Amino acid sequence: MINLLLFPIIIPFFFAMILMFFKEQVVVQRVLTLIGLALSLVASFWLIATVKTEGIQTVTLGSWPAPFGITMVSDMFSALLVTTTIIITIFVVIYSFSSIGVERERFFYYPAILFMITGINGAFTTGDIFNMFVFFEVLLIASYLLIVLGGEKRQLRESIKYILVNVISSAIFVIAVAYLYSIIGTLNMADISVKIAEINQPGIISVIAILFLIVFGIKGAIFPLYFWLPNSYAAPPIPILALFGALLTKVGVYAITRTYTLFFVHDIGFTHQFLMVLALLTIIAGCIGALAYFDLKQIIIYNIIIAVGVILFGVAQMNTSGLEGAVYYLLHDMLIKGALFVLIGIIIYATGTSNLREMGGLIKTHATLGWTYLIAAFGLAGIPPLSGFIGKVLITKGAFEADHVIGSIIILASSLVVLLSVIRIFIYAFWGPQKNELPVRDQRTYRQMMFPAIMLVLITVAYGVGAEWLMPYMTDAANVLADPSIYINAVLKE
Repeated sequence: MINLLLFPIIIPFFFAMILMFFKEQVVVQRVLTLIGLALSLVASFWLIATVKTEGIQTVTLGSWPAPFGITMVSDMFSALLVTTTIIITIFVVIYSFSSIGVERERFFYYPAILFMITGINGAFTTGDIFNMFVFFEVLLIASYLLIVLGGEKRQLRESIKYILVNVISSAIFVIAVAYLYSIIGTLNMADISVKIAEINQPGIISVIAILFLIVFGIKGAIFPLYFWLPNSYAAPPIPILALFGALLTKVGVYAITRTYTLFFVHDIGFTHQFLMVLALLTIIAGCIGALAYFDLKQIIIYNIIIAVGVILFGVAQMNTSGLEGAVYYLLHDMLIKGALFVLIGIIIYATGTSNLREMGGLIKTHATLGWTYLIAAFGLAGIPPLSGFIGKVLITKGAFEADHVIGSIIILASSLVVLLSVIRIFIYAFWGPQKNELPVRDQRTYRQMMFPAIMLVLITVAYGVGAEWLMPYMTDAANVLADPSIYINAVLKE
């Protein structure tokens, strides 16, 4: 029972290794991938139930006592993130069957996805700061394969930038961990928190906190470190973009949230104020990008950047409402971005272009796609009772409680910009006269692509409408973030 929290990491890893032996058998790869993800999902739901009834689950590898061994920790925050990751991956994999192309599928596409999920779930679950670096590298190496898969010229050009930026950020990560270790003498995250409290966070620890913010900020795409993201994410095919957009930046956001609520908590006037300013600048930069482009992919990619800012603004408040909102909005954004990227992939498939100026009149031929997209767009913008609304309300409530009125106004104004950016896609693509002759497409393929899109949108609607039922889980997650002692006691068994 105690190793339950390792299952969502071990199962994808195990299936990824098996898939390496079936390079040419695409159907076998598809079936095994879905079986592996389904088993992981069952394990993660079971894990959420266990954490809810029995509290935080920990396992220290090699039976060493914490903080000497490598500890894996599953609190409600990480368990919810792990489950959401697996749900999105299942639907993106189903979408891939009809959209990625057999050539890419033959080239270790599914093993790469499963290795990436191993790294993501490991990063969410680890209780050791160096081990987090290791899991970051696992997911990055898999993402390097995915971003170049197919070898198109644009992919190869953008992948060089993507790999270079991530190699540099990984180097800074190791340096930051080394500095922290030289002062604190431990890598266990709960133990780091205790040791920093003992020395009352001197200035050098605040400097290290900013170093960590730079590292995770590059991965999470905060201002001004997001420069690499829009073009790099737009290069690979849509299913890979959906996985990157929904999951990869969120690992950076999670890492900032975990470190800034667990151990860099004694100099909030400096560290969290700095985080809040960067979060607001990130929102503004994302809003400008979302309105500036007429390319479907770029508009939704800049919406990723806006959401990163909104979530981190909630984290920076360091009060229960702000943290509850941040947790809720983080999960909402993962689901809604997965749905939206899949939907714009279908729009691009139907029209043969990603340029809004060349689209029009799709509502006559693809009505289901149009209305599904509109629901997802409203969810992203935070129209009640959809899921984006609840998270933003809680975050702004936390901001008002902390007397950050200007930040609240920026967040509410950003909702209008998000609404404008996604409604513009709807008006250009679905309304108005048809600009160009639509390419002839196979209706069966189109229906196969619509299934995961509709399912993801339905999940986001249920996530908003069922908020009352889900709030106890969000509160549990926020409580651990708001009160580090819960986490520390669970890990160090004090």
